Amino acid sequence: MQRHYVISDYIEGALENAVYDKLEDGSFSGRIPLCTGVIAFATTLRVCESELRSTLEDWIYVGLKMNHKLPVICGIDLNKEPTCDTVGAL
Repeated sequence: MQRHYVISDYIEGALENAVYDKLEDGSFSGRIPLCTGVIAFATTLRVCESELRSTLEDWIYVGLKMNHKLPVICGIDLNKEPTCDTVGAL
């Protein structure tokens, strides 16, 4: 059975909206327009993608801890209180 993690889906959805630019010096910048302030710079596109993911993860965790309003991405609203499904007696 494959596990389903909401935070992973949120991160993947946000990264699907990432915008990358090649800068004049040959390095790269990446940003996620839906996530204000999430930006990364690196010498290669692959490293920039990795740095952007790391920056996004930190941004989400800080936002949750500080009760910042996070954008709804792919229908996932991290601002809602989590709900637990009840489990029947065994």
